Amino acid sequence: MDIHPTAVIAPGVKIGKDVHIGPYSVIEPDCVIGDGCWIDSHVKIGRWTTVGEGSRIYFGALVGDDPQDHRFVPDTFAPTVIGKRTTIREYVTIHRSPFAGRLTSVGDDTLLMAFVHVGHDARIGSRVTAANQTAFSGHVIVEDGAVISGYVLVHQFCRIGALAMVGGRTIIRQDIPPYCMLAENECICGPNVVGLRRAGFDNARRFAIRKAVKTFFFRGLNSANALEEILAENPDNPDIGHFAEFIRATERGIMPGDPKLKSIGSAADEEE
Repeated sequence: MDIHPTAVIAPGVKIGKDVHIGPYSVIEPDCVIGDGCWIDSHVKIGRWTTVGEGSRIYFGALVGDDPQDHRFVPDTFAPTVIGKRTTIREYVTIHRSPFAGRLTSVGDDTLLMAFVHVGHDARIGSRVTAANQTAFSGHVIVEDGAVISGYVLVHQFCRIGALAMVGGRTIIRQDIPPYCMLAENECICGPNVVGLRRAGFDNARRFAIRKAVKTFFFRGLNSANALEEILAENPDNPDIGHFAEFIRATERGIMPGDPKLKSIGSAADEEE
């Protein structure tokens, strides 16, 4: 264990083995720091925060502190959970919930680049990448494996599906279904083929997903008819089932398909 003498650590904080805590960092009461964590200087970890083993938190980050919400009452019990092997870069802010017993969480093996903001009650999944200056508002859900480019603004209560890819400088006002790619014009432009391939999806899985995305966004069908057709063609496919259920569960609606695309372009269709 390597704890700098200027670090301020509240009594009773549970610190695992082989943990580094740099100068002038502050860890408030009731926190748990897992084995092998590395915490840079000038980091603040707020009360009731758990940091999973092997995670790294860089200079100036604020993890699990009070939310920016008028309803917040100080000393309200609301935990923050950071997964294993997750990297939180410089000046990232992650806020706990203003509501008693509610959770803000970040999964395993996730990378939050510099100046990312995670609002209260947000749930960021595992293996997510969020580039610099992206802001997730309160109650946002990001599923596993999603990639969010820089300077993206995500409206509260929006959801981003598994293995989705979001272009930079976009404003997300509605949900992005799993496996989809959102271009910088804030429209769905096809499936995230490269991401699917990197995730180990074989040709058959990628083909089924590509066809489902094309049917839903680019065939001119309404949502109900498109989903009916998609599920009829893939009654036992778990990838397509998740795609359809995600859309059915939307409360804010789905980001639109690019109106200029009557079909998915050749770049998105290309498999190998």
